[in-house]
Amino acid sequence: MSFDVAAIRRDFPIFERTVRGGKKLIYLDSGATSQKPETVIEAESNFYRSHNAAVHRGAHQLAEEATDAYEGAREKVANFLGAKSEEIVFTKSATESINLIAYSMSNAPSGSRFALTSQDRIVVTEMEHHANLIPWQQLASRSGAKISWFEVLPNGRLDLDSINAVISEDTKVVAITHQSNVLGTINPLEEIVARAHAVGAVVVLDACQSVPHMPIDVKKLGVDFLVFSGHKAVGPTGVGVLWSNQLEDLPPFLFGGSMIENVTMESATWAPAPKRFEAGVPNMAQAVGLGAALDFLSKIGMDNIFHHEMALTKYFLEKLQEIPTLKIVGPLDLENRGSCISFTVGEIHPHDLGQYLDSQGIAVRTGHHCAWPLTRKLGVPATTRASLYLYNQEAECDLLVSGIVNAQKYFA
Repeated sequence: MSFDVAAIRRDFPIFERTVRGGKKLIYLDSGATSQKPETVIEAESNFYRSHNAAVHRGAHQLAEEATDAYEGAREKVANFLGAKSEEIVFTKSATESINLIAYSMSNAPSGSRFALTSQDRIVVTEMEHHANLIPWQQLASRSGAKISWFEVLPNGRLDLDSINAVISEDTKVVAITHQSNVLGTINPLEEIVARAHAVGAVVVLDACQSVPHMPIDVKKLGVDFLVFSGHKAVGPTGVGVLWSNQLEDLPPFLFGGSMIENVTMESATWAPAPKRFEAGVPNMAQAVGLGAALDFLSKIGMDNIFHHEMALTKYFLEKLQEIPTLKIVGPLDLENRGSCISFTVGEIHPHDLGQYLDSQGIAVRTGHHCAWPLTRKLGVPATTRASLYLYNQEAECDLLVSGIVNAQKYFA
């Protein structure tokens, strides 16, 4: 099918507004959060308007409707990932999903395959978002385990030459981003997963920058845990997803109502997964909104979205490289690359460039992008990042390029 960006944009009310004195909004910051189509906005508000009740907790009609809507959203997420509904846990964010895994491992009894000791190792990469680094640092601190990491090469790729040494025989966890939120690099999972499983380690995949942009099938990926956030996938804020086919072996980390099987004054037992990980009244409307978001993306087709983004990324990379003083931080070609493009421009500080572009109605991200170890490794204190999505067009790329050229004159 043809990819009609103009028709897609009409589904997003925010693109009807103007910014900074009547300028057209050029939104190139979907790596931070995506915009929301009308169907998602309506799904969330309609839940509150017509079906609001605490799920799993009542025998009245509203409670039944709310439960059906909430569990229906879980089924939609499962279908989107090629998973089973009982493998899907709703959280408030991908960050919470990763912390859930790390804290649950802390609660694992001694001798469990998820319990870590000072004899174990956790492997990450230098390109991780802080959300997939700090929880593992803290788990290492609590357990005595050691942290190791894959280094990033100057071209923005992981150095896998020493994979057998990095993922050593004592490795228990390998936590890795699928696609870097700074570099756009898509990491080669097959080799990493194979080595991790060969030594008995579990693989935790941060898929925040991949699930919204390309077809994902958890069975084909072969990882043990996968997380993503709803708000980057045209869904609401306040809802994240944890997928795993190993939830029954993992103890909970939040305790309270709805996650128990039986309670006495002295002890409690836990409900089966995924309920044991969803203590309290959950983010019901947000989950329903996420279900609507995945319906929206599925209707367009993830293959179609991916091919549109790749064509646009190719065009954008070529245009940016026509600016002599601009340096792209990350891969310069499309091989194993996504649509986040970070760059520096001469001596202009990225924050200054971002403010100038904002004055022209162009929204980009500036800073270290919650990846300080990476920016330090690459020798850049900050970058400007433009991140593309299904609703972006070549004309918007052209306007950013023009904005950069004009900024150079402004700051000269």
